[in-house]
Amino acid sequence: MYGYRKMGAQLRRDGYVVNGKRVRRLMREMGLRAIYPKRRLSVGDRRRVKYPYLLSGVAIARPDQVWATDITYIRLPGGFCYLTAVMDWHSRRVLSWEASASLDTDFCLVALERALASGRAPEIFNTDQGSQFTSESFTGRLRAAGVAISMDGKGRCFDNIFTERLWRTVKYEEVFLKEYADLAEARRELGTFFAWYNGERLHQHLGYCTPTEVYEGRVLAPAG
Repeated sequence: MYGYRKMGAQLRRDGYVVNGKRVRRLMREMGLRAIYPKRRLSVGDRRRVKYPYLLSGVAIARPDQVWATDITYIRLPGGFCYLTAVMDWHSRRVLSWEASASLDTDFCLVALERALASGRAPEIFNTDQGSQFTSESFTGRLRAAGVAISMDGKGRCFDNIFTERLWRTVKYEEVFLKEYADLAEARRELGTFFAWYNGERLHQHLGYCTPTEVYEGRVLAPAG
């Protein structure tokens, strides 16, 4: 759906005499609005417990020392879907991921359970302060696994910089090169991409090794 500026331009091309103010009023009266991702995908809930950031000055030196998660969006025809992933910070391996049509907590929990199903768990798990990750179901699962919970400071996206770099890679090396028809196709293509990312894509900071090689201890990587 167009915003009011683009809608006005389209109407003028079609021969209608309208200005932006009128188009905006009519769209508001008709309940029409542009479809776009919200600025913040993880919105905090003041009623929920927030945890301190535990990683300031910490050298990331081994697999399963720190895992982290985040959410990003992917454009689809007529709307968006949302992608979450659990990443091991040292190896940059994507341990699990899930895509969803909505921003509920459930798909984040699915990704967390898949990561923990490997039988491995991190010493520290880092998230932002979004409602998905401050929910009792999410934090309670981490506590039950004996994991220390770390949360980014409010407005400090660089506290989770490794996951932000993952999203950049996913967008520029996969998503922006394709046009997924629907959520099912997005899941299929992302599954293929993450298998390649983990097992074949070489990372400079890993000494040109793959995330799986480092995570499984086949090679050593510099401390992060």
